[in-house]
Amino acid sequence: MIIQPKIRGFICTTAHPEGCAKVVEAQINYVKKQGRFDGPKNVLIIGASTGYGLASRIVATFGYGAKTVGVFFEKEADEKRTASAGWYNTAAFEALAHREHYYAKSINGDAFSHQIKRQTADLIRKDLGKVDLIIYSLASPRRVHPDTEQVFSSVLKPIGKTFVGKTVDPMRGEVKEITLEPATPDEIAETVAVMGGEDWKIWIDFLAKENLLAEGVKTLAYDYVGPELTYPIYKEGTIGKAKEHLLKTAMQLQTELSSYHGQVLVSVNKALVTQASSAIPVVPLYISLLYKIMKEKGTHEGCIEQINRLFKDNVYANSAKRDPEGRIRIDDWEMQRDVQEKITALWPDVRTENLGELTDIAGYRDEFHRLFGFGVAGIDYTAEVDPVVRIESIT
Repeated sequence: MIIQPKIRGFICTTAHPEGCAKVVEAQINYVKKQGRFDGPKNVLIIGASTGYGLASRIVATFGYGAKTVGVFFEKEADEKRTASAGWYNTAAFEALAHREHYYAKSINGDAFSHQIKRQTADLIRKDLGKVDLIIYSLASPRRVHPDTEQVFSSVLKPIGKTFVGKTVDPMRGEVKEITLEPATPDEIAETVAVMGGEDWKIWIDFLAKENLLAEGVKTLAYDYVGPELTYPIYKEGTIGKAKEHLLKTAMQLQTELSSYHGQVLVSVNKALVTQASSAIPVVPLYISLLYKIMKEKGTHEGCIEQINRLFKDNVYANSAKRDPEGRIRIDDWEMQRDVQEKITALWPDVRTENLGELTDIAGYRDEFHRLFGFGVAGIDYTAEVDPVVRIESIT
């Protein structure tokens, strides 16, 4: 099969196995160059196949020598379709981890379900005994509640009033106005049900009940805040309500883990091109401006650099900075005053005609393609490639 990108809106429906493998290998090589550190030994990553979850698995393995269990929901290839990018990412990660004799096993299925939680618990009990780090990095648009079987769907909407602003179609390079009607109370509640902290707490409570949490266990979830210009869509919108619930959940979990002398952490990360962020109106245009400014300053980071710095300077450092709400702010370089002042000054002037000049839209587009294994140096995209790739330890 000759595999080319097929993009519909903010989704690419194809992925290239060799391209994904090259991207994963580059992330692993970056971490290995940073050296080895003392940290977690047995790690569970819930949402382990792309973005920050995948980066967390790579850093834990190749930066700290940890054993990892990854949970995700990805699609295998068939005779007509490629596998999902997350499937290829995991296959490449495991192959390279096993080559260097690291323990890495994966579970593919609905992480919201009781079945996958039980399956994960059985694997941890059998192979690891207990876990000392649990990363919660799920980014799903829908959730089936494990008890009621009610289906919740999240929405990306403002709350209270209609939002009118501008965004960009990254593939077409068109700046356009967007209007979003406010979310209904039911839509807000469903978004919180999908993207809030309920499932994170269910996971931790279940692992505790199964006696699988080590003394001093840490659990970490990821968040984003962003600048004021994204507030109507993000912080003050439906996603913001979900993140408020996530933070409240963290406080509850901290009390529950006190008997383990455990630690519950929420990290506010930098805006990056991910499958999730690409779906949020306004954000792609903001990221395009942000990338240009941070690259010029020499402070730009991708997922792997962010997570490596998060672990080294915060999660496993002797002391770590927290904001007034108790969160780690690994978005500190993004939110520097001079960076945000430049974005604020440029924002009103950005239009289709000067998009390439004022922003790094090309960099945004390249990063988006790389999420799916495209645009990677050294890959012949005109050559036939077998889309069927096996994950060695999938269960």
